[in-house]
Amino acid sequence: MDLKQYIRSVPNWPIEGVMFRDITTLLQHPEAFRYVCDELTSRYKEKKIDAVVGIEARGFIFGSVLAYNLGCSFVPIRKPGKLPGKTISEEYELEYGKNTLEIHEDAIEENQNIVIIDDLLATGGSLKAAINLEEKLKGNIVECAIVIELPELKGREKLGKHKIFKLIEF
Repeated sequence: MDLKQYIRSVPNWPIEGVMFRDITTLLQHPEAFRYVCDELTSRYKEKKIDAVVGIEARGFIFGSVLAYNLGCSFVPIRKPGKLPGKTISEEYELEYGKNTLEIHEDAIEENQNIVIIDDLLATGGSLKAAINLEEKLKGNIVECAIVIELPELKGREKLGKHKIFKLIEF
């Protein structure tokens, strides 16, 4: 399936000079959404995944479906102040500023097999922050999964040895 036809490109959002790739249009088409979820499930169903870790906010959409399909737990990584328990945090840089991600310090058990999932890999900041959080918790990162990669922004280069699975690139 050609997923690109379901992705809306929004120029100069959220700031001037950024070409935003909007997945809400993909989500509006059940056949495209199902295709993404089925592809992810197929990729990980035999890999003994203990937890799917989704990055706020759009990683929650695909991550929760994947966790359900795999019969494993779903762990949210959120922006500051959104998780009620004791957390650890990691700051990162965006194309247009800085942000921080947090995870409950008891969200992952040591050596659990995990997949980290998000909708987009651009500069790699948020995904690298999520990787750093999982490494602090001593989870075994099997792979990082993304729906869209923007290779010209070289985000993959920040992620070191970690395997990255993508469905499409722009």
